[in-house]
Amino acid sequence: MKQNALHKSALRWYDPILLIIICPLAALVIKLLMLSCRLVRVEGAEEEEKARERAGGPAVYATWHQRMPYHFHYFGSRHVTMMISPSRDGEYATRIAKWLGFNNVRGSSTRGGSEALRSIIQRIKEGEIGGMLADGPLGPARVAKIGSVVMARDAEVPLVPVLWGADRCWVLNSWDRYLIPKPFARVCIHYAEPIWVPLSATGVELEKFRQLFEDRLNEATRLCDTYFGSERPWRKVKKEGTPEIGPLDVKKD
Repeated sequence: MKQNALHKSALRWYDPILLIIICPLAALVIKLLMLSCRLVRVEGAEEEEKARERAGGPAVYATWHQRMPYHFHYFGSRHVTMMISPSRDGEYATRIAKWLGFNNVRGSSTRGGSEALRSIIQRIKEGEIGGMLADGPLGPARVAKIGSVVMARDAEVPLVPVLWGADRCWVLNSWDRYLIPKPFARVCIHYAEPIWVPLSATGVELEKFRQLFEDRLNEATRLCDTYFGSERPWRKVKKEGTPEIGPLDVKKD
């Protein structure tokens, strides 16, 4: 009830009308665009399938915020459960995600996050599939947050990094240089080796799993990009001398 009140109170008087009109149309445009793309290669699917069989079906899939678009199509039919902010923007995202086939719980790192995380963990234990944006909605880009690792640990399921690359994309001028495949692009998918986080992992050991998770995400992203050519940018450069590609010495959240 508290989370529900949070996001509803942020809505403006005209939002209920826009939510009814815009969200299904946006979902339709996304679906048609992604359906026009051609999936030409999938790597690592065997290991991913074995890990899910070992867990009895559920898993936690994670990707970078930059790589959301094709996953809207690729994972919608699996009815993945995601955490979505209880903000006004989050309400639009929730409605669009629902039209695309996703389930959700409402929360973010600053508003209702702990409660939402517990809710997703419980739903995964009951057989649902979890999904997370490893670097969250605001970054820093390509720096994995601990939430995905904790979720997989507490639900006792594999953490599966999964990325895509495309031969033709729009590259937005956002903090993470968000990628959208162009119509009829060729796409490849790469599942990195699943990570099993023991229930006993805390502190320094948990941080080691977070770093392993981040490394596998970045390596899988590189493999997807270089399959079609050169590596895509990691971040929007704001300061002279900051590299567009490659890790930075950033304090982890």
